[in-house]
Amino acid sequence: MKSDAQLREPMSSAEINLAEYSRAITNILEDFTEERDRLNDTQTAVLNILDDFMGEKAALEDTKKAALNILDDFSAEKDRLEETQKAVLNILDDFDTEKSKVEATNRELLKEVDERRMAEHALTEKGLALTRSNADLEQFAYVASHDLQEPLRMVSSYVQLLARRYEGQIDEQADKYVRYAVEGATRMQALIGGLLEYSRVARQTEEPVRVSAEAALERALYNLRAVAEETGTLVTRAALPDVLADPAQLAQVFQNLVSNAIKFRRPEAPSRIHVDCKRRGPDFQFSVADNGIGIEARYADRIFVIFQRLHTRNEYPGTGIGLAICKKVVERNGGQIWVESSPGTGSTFHFTLRAAEGPW
Repeated sequence: MKSDAQLREPMSSAEINLAEYSRAITNILEDFTEERDRLNDTQTAVLNILDDFMGEKAALEDTKKAALNILDDFSAEKDRLEETQKAVLNILDDFDTEKSKVEATNRELLKEVDERRMAEHALTEKGLALTRSNADLEQFAYVASHDLQEPLRMVSSYVQLLARRYEGQIDEQADKYVRYAVEGATRMQALIGGLLEYSRVARQTEEPVRVSAEAALERALYNLRAVAEETGTLVTRAALPDVLADPAQLAQVFQNLVSNAIKFRRPEAPSRIHVDCKRRGPDFQFSVADNGIGIEARYADRIFVIFQRLHTRNEYPGTGIGLAICKKVVERNGGQIWVESSPGTGSTFHFTLRAAEGPW
């Protein structure tokens, strides 16, 4: 066994080389281990990178698919836009055509408006001229009928005096001529009197006032009491309201309508007349119904024209002014008048007047 001194003896060169080699190997192995650890880390990092790359690749593929879908949608939208563009262009073409038509129509309308304006102006001028003419005619009718009364009254008086004094003293032919003269003068007096009444209605300027239709009818029936008793006429009536009118003229309307009903009665039946009234909004509608001879519907407007007659004077006397006066009075007070009738069944004359304020 070697002593410590022997152990501390220097090593040989071979031993030294082996030790150094062993240390070198150990160092290399240590470096290799470190390198292997670094490679493992690198490999792990590369794998992580590859994983990220694969995820990114998948995302890119998804993005690519989305982009392709977008491109497909864009292509479809592009087609739709092109179709829309074509449709818009067609609409614009149609619009241009329609615009041309509208412009042409507008030109025609403007021309028509100008023509209508000119026509309205001419019509207004004619209306004013007609109003002036009517006023002149009414004035002439009033003056003529008023001024003719006196000379006609004188002629009628002397002719009647001649007929009474010399009747039977001259030949039969002369008596007939005198009768003709008396009848003509009497008829002319009635015509002038009716024309004067008609012109007075036209010249009336007062505003309508509240008037009792009951009182107006009473006044009319009082004036007709003699002829009503003579013909056996029975007049019935409903309650009548207050209206806006001229009192004397409303009485004249009732009197003319009742008088006509008595005049145009049927010979085989007593005359029956009924006066009624109904509310129609702001107006009252009056009716005078009879059981007389009636008239044909085609004459319903004609009978309200002045001097128009449907019968000869030998059949039914009169001037043909009474209904014209009724129409003038009613229309002057803002109403309307008309008739419902047929031959053999009687007639019903209707007229409307504005209701007076207050309860009825």
